[in-house]
Formats: sequence, structure tokens, C-alpha cells
Amino acid sequence: MTETVAIDLASPALYINRELSLLEFQRRVLEEAWDESKPLLERIKFLAIFGSNMDEFFMVRVSGIRKQVEARIMDVSPDGATPPDQLAAIRKLAQELMIEAQQCYQRKLLPQLDKAGIHPIDYQKLSKSQKERTDTYFKEVIYPVLTPLALDPGHPFPHISNLSLNLAIVIRDKKGNEKFARLKVPDTLPRLLPIKRSSGSVRKDGTIPHQHYFVWLEQVIAANLHDLFPGMEVTSVHPFRIVRDADIEIQELEADDLLETMQQNIRKRKFGSVVQVAVYESMPENIRELLVDNLEVSRNDVYVLDSPLGLSGLWQLYNNVERHDLKDIPYKPRVPKAFRKTSSAAEIFDAIKNENILLHHPYDSFNPVVEFINAAARDPQVLAIKQTLYRVGSNAPVVEALLEAAERGKEVAVLVELKARFDEESNIGWARALEEVGVHVVYGLVGLKTHCKVTMVVRKEGEGIRRYLHLATGNYNALTSRIYEDIGMFTCDEDMGADATDLFNYLTGYSTKQEYRKLLVAPVSLRKKLEKMIRREIEHAQQGRKAHLIFKLNSLVDLQMIQLLYQASQAGVQVDLFIRGMCCLRPGIKGVSENIHVVSIVGRYLEHSRLFYFHNDGKENIYLGSADLMTRNLNHRVEVVFPVESTHHIHYLRQQVLDTYLKDNARARILQADGKYIRLVPETGKDAVDVQEKFMR
Repeated sequence: MTETVAIDLASPALYINRELSLLEFQRRVLEEAWDESKPLLERIKFLAIFGSNMDEFFMVRVSGIRKQVEARIMDVSPDGATPPDQLAAIRKLAQELMIEAQQCYQRKLLPQLDKAGIHPIDYQKLSKSQKERTDTYFKEVIYPVLTPLALDPGHPFPHISNLSLNLAIVIRDKKGNEKFARLKVPDTLPRLLPIKRSSGSVRKDGTIPHQHYFVWLEQVIAANLHDLFPGMEVTSVHPFRIVRDADIEIQELEADDLLETMQQNIRKRKFGSVVQVAVYESMPENIRELLVDNLEVSRNDVYVLDSPLGLSGLWQLYNNVERHDLKDIPYKPRVPKAFRKTSSAAEIFDAIKNENILLHHPYDSFNPVVEFINAAARDPQVLAIKQTLYRVGSNAPVVEALLEAAERGKEVAVLVELKARFDEESNIGWARALEEVGVHVVYGLVGLKTHCKVTMVVRKEGEGIRRYLHLATGNYNALTSRIYEDIGMFTCDEDMGADATDLFNYLTGYSTKQEYRKLLVAPVSLRKKLEKMIRREIEHAQQGRKAHLIFKLNSLVDLQMIQLLYQASQAGVQVDLFIRGMCCLRPGIKGVSENIHVVSIVGRYLEHSRLFYFHNDGKENIYLGSADLMTRNLNHRVEVVFPVESTHHIHYLRQQVLDTYLKDNARARILQADGKYIRLVPETGKDAVDVQEKFMR
């Protein structure tokens, strides 16, 4: 009898490096820019998203690994890579992707933009009249903003802020001596300067021009440098762009006031260590050496790219050019039936009292969420509103409603997460505004980021009170609700209401409650409860019963969870994973993960909801929430995952939502065991199924 050899589930061969997995997600974003079936400006948008994502990747992930290298920390990642190994692999793949992105712009998108009447033109290719118009703008508007900084014994190398585009300028005085100067391209002016007043906007008579002409700001400056250095000869100009470490470390135990610490750290972010220097091939070796020495980077941190440096600057074309024929047809979200006839606060609460209400954004409107909080602010029966705020944005109707509630005398308590990466400044501003009108504002727990999305309204009804909840997978941000796919639920379930009360006491006070009635709360009970339900599915499979797990997540990184899913696959559980971004699990490995299928959906909307489905021998369970299967979410964040209990909601999520994801053959990319993704295409004779298009219809 042949003995079965036990497989070591901790073997590095079973794991994909998380950094390379994240870069593979950026590749999938970039594929959208190449996609000829998309409207032209939507492709430009995806190129800008790719640029922004890569900036963040370097600011956060690369900077973190560099710190490990500098501190000589040689911890090995689950896939067996040391920090230096990871840096080397990242540099190779990142350079490849960034070059491909610029090839996409130069070879594909730029000719098509020109054909469509949108002309980002190099300064040297401008007509005489266009140059005259642009040079006049330089003298009147750009010139007064510029600050050239010399580099010599009396002038040390200047500080260069994060994400700044700069010009390295070589000048020669009358004696023939060469000197060096640095000039920052001002980010207070448009990167793409409209050559005509009407470019990118509507004419005075209300008509929309078909032809739009732009020129790159840095090229206009470079062509007019003689005005900044009179009596000198400008011999060469070389653009460069830098990305700095922006991963804020807060020494919370040493910070008396978290809000003050955050403000200090945001200021420091501009001058974190440099992690990327982007230059053109034409930059000579001596200038590169000067930048390497003075920015204190290695040669490996210098990336040689094509134009333009900083693809995120292309957002300007998408946002400002009024050419709706080159964009997706605007989608008008549905208003759920339960809210179609609610015109008063009482009617909104009555609708929630009648049944739990599920909202699937952006297909369902976010307005009911805003109206719910507005109703709570104005209803005389409402005693208190409590809410967690993670990313609300600069234009925040939800916060405006909370301000009104406080002004009307309601008891309002808000947890504002100041460590919502890159939204800190916006959140600080709202926190100050809320405090000024008497709202109880707390800034989260020491050592934990508060990531859950919960609103509780306490309303007096008869002799008692009733708690109304909104629980969600996404943020209270009215703008991103139009482009993020998320799911939210209204309920006045008594047990969930009691759990929410305990949760807010945990967030604002000193509660150490370990058990919740229905909610799964991290770091308290979420990991334990999810593991228990996965093990239950394993037991069903071992007993010969049908067993099926379907998880929809942003990221799957946690080692323990991956190993448990491997065990589920080994037991015969069918595991379908919809993971938009990072996935460190390798599917399709014989004896380990042949029952695991991993799909990434990338499309018009950012897939953002987290959903956990357990077949449970036909007694199906579905949970929704804010948590990904990452160690930080399960151990170091306050997260809430909530049960969906209405039979018709379970049916909708399983039979309509998840089944449609399983059938997608237009947006789906299938993860292979080697970490690469293959995009599905409809089989001959079969209709294309695009999950997002289907939900819109």
C-alpha cells in the first residue's frame, strides 16, 4: 500500500509574492488602457489610474521594503524571498510595466487622440502663432510662479517635494563656466496648458469645440528659460520626477494628540526618502550621477522612461475635455423599490422597519444613504447618531448631515479614521468642523486602524427606542459610490443594533467585549468565526456532502487563511475566489489547490465589496463587510462583517450576483499557478457576459 506523502502547506513554492501580485494587478489596469473596445478617454483614464497606482506602490510598498533592506532585516516572505530579492524583482517588473504604459500612450493613444481632435502637442511642433500665444502665457502667468534654485558651494542641493516634476538645467556664464540649477515645474498650474481658451471646455456661446490643443507645461518652461537666466547661456535641460516614501509611521504611544501627530506627518511626507527617480534617456551621465548623489538613491532607483513623466497628469484630459462621445455613456443608478415613495423621515424609518434593505452600488443609488442620515438629523424622534468615517472625500454630504444633526441638538458621535492613507488631510478638516459644532469626535484606537463602515441611529418610538443601522462594504463617500462596486444594508435587527452599540462603546470608551451576537468584529472575533465556518465546510466535504465556498475580496494575503483554503481544497471543497487585487494563493496545484479557482474582474467600476458565501449543506450563509483576508485586516484593524439573513437577499446575492460573476467571460482574468493571469474571451457561438454591464442593464 502506497503511503500518501504529506504536503507542507508552508512551502514557499505554494505562495505568490504579494508585491509582484500587486504589480500584476497594475498590469490588469494597464490592459484596460490598451482595450480598443473602450471609449478613447476611458482608456486615457485607465492610463492615469495606472500612473497614480504605481506612484502609490512606490510611496508605500517599495519604501517599506527599502527600510527593511537599510535596517538589514532579512525576514523572508512566505514565497521565500528576502527584501533584497523582492526589490530586485520589483524593479524589473515595474520598469517593464512603466515602459509598456508609455508605449501605450505614445504608439496607440496619442495618434487616436489626434485623430479625435484632442492634441497634446510638443512645444517644438507648435505653429508660430501657437508658440507666440504660449510664450505670452509664460510671461504673464508662469514666469512669476517659478523659483530657479542654483547648486554651488553657497547654495546646497534643494529639497525636492514628493511627486514633483523638475528641470535639471545646465547653464554657462560669460567666462565659459558651467553651472547647475534646479527648477520645480509648479503643480499649481495645469500640466497640459490649453493653447486655445476653449480647449478642454465649453465656448462662451455654450457650444462644445471639437478640436482641443494642449502643450506640456514643462516644455513651455524649458523653451523660455532664457528669461530666468539673463546673461547666461542655457546649454541643456533635463526633466526628472521623483517619488518619495509616504508611508507614515505614527509612534502612537509617544503622541499625546493623534490629530496633531497626523498633521506633522503629512508635512513630513513631502520630504520622505526618495524611492524613485524617473528620467529620460537623453539625460547625460554626469547629471544622473549628480541626482543619485544628492537625492541619496542607488542607481537602481533611477528609471529611464519615455514622455510624459508622471502618467497621472493625464487625468486632466479625462476630467477637463468636454467630449462625452469619447467617454462611457453616463449611468443613472436605480432607487430601490423600498425607497421610491419615501418623502419624509418617518417613511424612511418605516421602510427599514418593514424589511432589511440591500443596496448594490453603483447600480443602486447612494442617495438613500444620504437621505437616511438627513432624516435622522431632522427627525425630532431621533436621539442619537453614531458613525464611523474612513474615506469621505472633500465634498461630503454625509458629514454635512452630521453637522446639521449636531446643530439641531442631537447626540452625535463620530469616529474619524485619521490614518486612511492619502485621505488624512480631508479627514482632519472634517474632524475639526465636527468638533466645532459639538460632535463627539474620536480618532480611533491605539495601534488599530478603524476600517469598518457602520452608522447607527437611535430613535425614540413609543415608550422605548429602536436602533436603525446602515452596514456596508464601502466608504461613506458620495463621489466614489458612483465608481466603486459596494454593497450596503439597512436593518433595525435588534441583535445587530445591540452589537453596534457595543461596537461604538468599544471604539469610544474602554470596552473589552469579546463576544458579539451577530456581527463578526476584528480583531476580536472575525478570524475565529471565519475559520470556524471554513472548517464546517471542510467537514461537510469529508462527510460526502456538497461543499462550496465563494469569497469576493480585494486581497488575499493572510498565510493562515490561505493554508485553510488549501486544506478545504484538499478535502474536496469547491472554492471560487473573486479577488480584484493581490492574491498570494497559487490555484491549480495538484494535491493542494486543484479545487480552487481564482478570478480577477477589472472594468468600468472598481470591484470593492467583500462577500463570504458558505454553502453549509444547503443552509446557505452569506456575510458582507469591510475586511479583506489580510493579516492587517484580521489582526490590526477594527472591521465589521455582518450576516445577510433575509432569504430573498441570500437568493439575490447567490443566484444573481455570484452566479453572474461565475459566468463572466468578458472582464474575468483567471489566475494561473505561476502567478500570471489569462483573460477570458467568449467561446465561439457564445454570448459575452460582462458582469458590470449586466448589472447596469
